Amino acid sequence: MSDIISSLYGELFEADLLAEISTCGIVKSVPKEELLIDIGSYIKHMPLLIHGAIKIIRVDNDGNELLLYFLEKGDTCAMTMTCCMGQSRSEIRAIAEVDTELILLPIEKMEEWLKYKTWRDFVFESYNSRLYEMLDAIDTLAFMNMDDRLLKYLRNKVIISKSNELRISHQDIAYELNTSRVVISRLLKRFEKENKIKIYRSRVEVLEY
Repeated sequence: MSDIISSLYGELFEADLLAEISTCGIVKSVPKEELLIDIGSYIKHMPLLIHGAIKIIRVDNDGNELLLYFLEKGDTCAMTMTCCMGQSRSEIRAIAEVDTELILLPIEKMEEWLKYKTWRDFVFESYNSRLYEMLDAIDTLAFMNMDDRLLKYLRNKVIISKSNELRISHQDIAYELNTSRVVISRLLKRFEKENKIKIYRSRVEVLEY
């Protein structure tokens, strides 16, 4: 695992910290759509992504979901980090967007490693990045109409999956955008007429991205 750590963080972390991560970290493979963290659960490990993508979701009291952001290679989740250090229950849901490999770090190391300047910088940068992504999610929800939200969603999915063919149902899209399947189906049909996408059974090909 030391080679993986060095390739991802060799230029970011000092040698002592890299050695600690290699010693206590656990590599885990996670298949697409597997639930990693759920609302109300205690978090025992903090993830560092080797490759793949994880979507971070917020859920309201009625069970409605809001996609906050995606974690990709080299990322960690600031909200997970907050729960780890505060030993509080999770307020987010984390699901593998694609087949993913990650390193699990024990929560007791989070505060201990603050003695390393590079770790402190990494933590603060993670908070900063995730904050901007959450603000973007709020702006999208508050200021963009559903047409633009759907197009942005599809384009982001293409980037995350590294493929313009998205194996996703209309109902799945509706859940993630917190709207109805009827609305999504209507908009997708319109986008198809505009040659922006092609619709297949449980699959959407994005032509304009």
